[in-house]
Amino acid sequence: MAIQTRPRSSTLTLTVVLLGFLVVPMSISGAAVALPGIGADLRTAGAPLQWVMNAYNLTFASFTLVAGSLADLVGRRRVFAAGAAMFAAGSVAAAFAGEIWLLDSARALSGVGAAGVMASGAAILATTFDGQARTRAFALLGTVAGVGLALGPTISGWLVGGLGWRAIFVSHALVLVVSLLGLPFVGESRAPRRQKVDVRGALTFVTGLAVLTIAVVQGPQSGWTSPGVLTLAGAAAVLLGAFVVTERRSPHPVLDLTLVRDRRFLALSLLPVATTFGMVTLLTYLPTYFAGVHGATPQQAGLWMLVLTTPVLLTPPAGGWLLNRGVSPRTLVTAAVVMLGAGNAWLATTEAALPAVPMLLAGAGAGLAFGVGDGLAMSMVAPERAGMAAGLVNTMRIGSEAIVIAVYGSALVSLVQADVGDPELADRIAAGTSAAPEQFTGAFHLVLWAVALITLAMAAGIHTMLRPSRA
Repeated sequence: MAIQTRPRSSTLTLTVVLLGFLVVPMSISGAAVALPGIGADLRTAGAPLQWVMNAYNLTFASFTLVAGSLADLVGRRRVFAAGAAMFAAGSVAAAFAGEIWLLDSARALSGVGAAGVMASGAAILATTFDGQARTRAFALLGTVAGVGLALGPTISGWLVGGLGWRAIFVSHALVLVVSLLGLPFVGESRAPRRQKVDVRGALTFVTGLAVLTIAVVQGPQSGWTSPGVLTLAGAAAVLLGAFVVTERRSPHPVLDLTLVRDRRFLALSLLPVATTFGMVTLLTYLPTYFAGVHGATPQQAGLWMLVLTTPVLLTPPAGGWLLNRGVSPRTLVTAAVVMLGAGNAWLATTEAALPAVPMLLAGAGAGLAFGVGDGLAMSMVAPERAGMAAGLVNTMRIGSEAIVIAVYGSALVSLVQADVGDPELADRIAAGTSAAPEQFTGAFHLVLWAVALITLAMAAGIHTMLRPSRA
């Protein structure tokens, strides 16, 4: 049993965690919307400007597992407080940054804080709520994640247009401060016995995943077979292999490998990866397709994207409702991933300016996955390992986003280049800045087919792994 002090209010506990979770996806989309303004104000472009995004994603992905394991050892509320404070401090520093390197450093600090918020926040909910209340809490968590994804770009666009790009980071800090003010109402919990922190395992994992993420970020720019990228990938493989060896020998590992050997927990940990393939890629590249092929303005593209994102707001509670009324988790999870794959396949067969039905199908699948996946995963682990489990699930989510989006974009550019022959023209077409509807559509549809096949294969694998145990 985990050591736990009762929360003074479970409702306030839920509110505190949800506020923290709201800012995490909005910080990604908000920074993306702000990039043109940042570049003009700080007189920068290219790689330094892109690291406004990359620095956040890099530290977020690298520290999430460590933050979750640390939460089990020293206390979930304590790690949530530290993460929210670091996130807020990084956001304030970003708002006042006068040089691009200061802004990139502030974003890296915010990424570390986001890791603490995500990993410990899910663990707090898992140890505060039980049964149907837990299902409802995680369904609300999925809804909030959907709000961040769906409304983040719109809200950030309003702030940039009215007050400038710095207002985005100020707004994130204010929300996190409100969350911190509610922490006295949140109960504390941790593992029953004090244990030493696995410093060697933590350093090996953080360094290995960071090097891998840098390799993936540099791959599309430098070429996947360039010596620098291959060297980074090899170093990451060595470090992550050393991490596995270290964890097998450690008495108090950062990642208990028995979690990974549990096929049902592993299946639910793969659910965010399937969502990345089927949904996050569409959020990233579909607006560019609308602009480059159908001539949509940024405002039109944003409005059309509501067809994809609105179901993400509505379906998470439906997933929790179905679970609480006896629908099999295996059936619901598999259906969510199949809907994602089918939506991408359907998009690959249409050239309509607004393919509403396949977008609705993919969005509904993503909403179901957001609403039930994390809660089901957390229900399969003992309370004393809740932070570690949440850290692993969110590491799979954030790490896969960095890798899959980079590979997706590289594949899109390569396919266009194979058609037009000019690398610079291919870059412009894939970015939606040069009109070449036939070339862009052909490449985009091929990538959609690949994503659909991968997602449907993952649906079959997850369905198999979630079969009931004979015991």
